[in-house]
Amino acid sequence: MGAVNQRKDSGGTAVPVRARRGVAGPASERREHLVRLAAELFARKGFQATTVREIALEAGILSGSLYHHFDSKETIVDEVLRTFLDDLITRYRAVLERRGDPHSVLAEMVRIGFGTLEPHRAAITVMQNDWNYLRSLPGDRFDYLLRAEDEVERMWVEQIRAGQAAGQFRDDVDPKLTYRMIRDTIWVTVRWFRPGGRLDTDHLADHFVKLLFDGLATGERASRPS
Repeated sequence: MGAVNQRKDSGGTAVPVRARRGVAGPASERREHLVRLAAELFARKGFQATTVREIALEAGILSGSLYHHFDSKETIVDEVLRTFLDDLITRYRAVLERRGDPHSVLAEMVRIGFGTLEPHRAAITVMQNDWNYLRSLPGDRFDYLLRAEDEVERMWVEQIRAGQAAGQFRDDVDPKLTYRMIRDTIWVTVRWFRPGGRLDTDHLADHFVKLLFDGLATGERASRPS
């Protein structure tokens, strides 16, 4: 990879160079490769527990070489999370711009959410496991997490309210609470969903949409006062 930066890892120990596992190539490709490797480590071990030395070892390079691409571990996780959130919000905005009826829009947003489970599995896992830690770091580097969360919530809540106003959704449920239950159901799925299993993300989304709009009970509305 050219001259090796002489910066050492946090332990001051040179990392043994293993087989380079496809790191060679244009700088942008090497960078993307390193981000993917780091994301998997963050998802598996947790962001706090993963060291720069471990990322370099996984990539088969010296720790100093990693600093040719990233100035810190935070920069790597920043790229992982921004890529996920940019993709998610872009897809949501595209659906909203088509101005369909609230029922159709909400169903498509559910499918978009489930559709991120495979390409952004590591990012979603990091969001769940390390959200509070990243938000506690000094400075405002990760403030965009809150801004993204607020924007996504606004999109969903507005559609739920529009559906209530149009008579498509029942008006005795709280839109914000409903959104948060939907959100948590989608994201927690990443903990047990396994790509290549019996159900793919399309089937998961279809099943959830069926439960969301048709319910579980048969016949008339099943909710009863306690």
